[in-house]
Amino acid sequence: MTFSVNQGSTWSSLQGLVVLGSTGSIGTNTLDVVRNLKDRFQVVGLSAGSKWEMLFAQAVEFQPQWVHLADPKALEQADLSLLPAGVELVRNLDELHRRIQAPEVNIVLAAIVGAAGLETTWTALEAGKKIALANKETLVVGGPLVMRLAQSRGGQILPVDSEHSAVFQAIQNHRSAVEKVVLTGSGGPFRGRTREQLQQVTVEQALNHPTWKMGPKITVDSATLMNKALEVIEARWLFGLEPKQIDVVIHPESLVHSFVEFVDGSILAQISPPDMRLPIQYALTYPERLAGPARKLAWSQLGDFHFVRPDAETFPALRLGFEVAQHGGTSGAVLNAANEKAVELFLNGELPFLAIAEVCQKVLAHHNYNPNPGLAELWQQDRWAREEVLRWTRMNKK
Repeated sequence: MTFSVNQGSTWSSLQGLVVLGSTGSIGTNTLDVVRNLKDRFQVVGLSAGSKWEMLFAQAVEFQPQWVHLADPKALEQADLSLLPAGVELVRNLDELHRRIQAPEVNIVLAAIVGAAGLETTWTALEAGKKIALANKETLVVGGPLVMRLAQSRGGQILPVDSEHSAVFQAIQNHRSAVEKVVLTGSGGPFRGRTREQLQQVTVEQALNHPTWKMGPKITVDSATLMNKALEVIEARWLFGLEPKQIDVVIHPESLVHSFVEFVDGSILAQISPPDMRLPIQYALTYPERLAGPARKLAWSQLGDFHFVRPDAETFPALRLGFEVAQHGGTSGAVLNAANEKAVELFLNGELPFLAIAEVCQKVLAHHNYNPNPGLAELWQQDRWAREEVLRWTRMNKK
């Protein structure tokens, strides 16, 4: 469904877009895509966590119907005089969900970090919306449930993660012939290090990613290789693969974003500079390809491509991803919640870097596994896992 927007004397049919997580790196890149494709999209709503100044500045530029600010403290501090006239401030979560399901919304860009993004994505899918999914935790936590909901309500999930976008682009019209998917990763800031060298890792070092500019949580996940673990789980459900059909290689140049091997032995790869605006735009405009703001590859300046196996001994988080992809059920919710809490503690200086994967493994191994949970049980396991990480951390400080 589309709606008409008056642009001077010309009426154009635009796609109504809601950006959830508009002040994060994915959100700001999304708005840059929209800035360059003004004849395609009308921003209906913007939602942010606590950065009210940035959110209100976005509202001034894009003139949405509404904005939502999640953090109660930020709501108290926000200067409402900076919000442009005609833009409504949505304060209530229930009201946000109602606005997401409104008929003028065609596409929801889901970029809220962590398990919190599942709730709003679920709401959008219930209304049969097209989802540009940047929140990998949605499928890590509730993969089978989410995919079934999308199918039953006529919704569509298009990947924004560069690796999954690469796979999605490569398998068009050939999905049944896929033999294997190989996700690539930069290796993060500690590629080539040993466990001994990582004993005293600081937060500043972990946040110094060599290739991508991302938020702190996903940057730490890249440093531990937990991001690859989560991507393995996401690929499992998004593309309907068996765990044995998924592999991971380290590619420091971050130009090849994934490989797809087909049953006849042919391999397709998607290659582009590390610029998130490309997969974002493809998700928003699929199945069309349009000129946009993403950087182009300078072929004359290309050097060597390197591919190496990940070091599973130094970075054991990756093994957990394959374990969860194999078992499914409640294990995804538990791993994701444990990791979110462990990363939070690391960023606060309360947990050593190497302990992130260790505590995740402990919590995953001791949870009350259910192969066929409902959504309510997934949230219950999420809460339990976070509490277990805190309990483990306190015990190991004594």
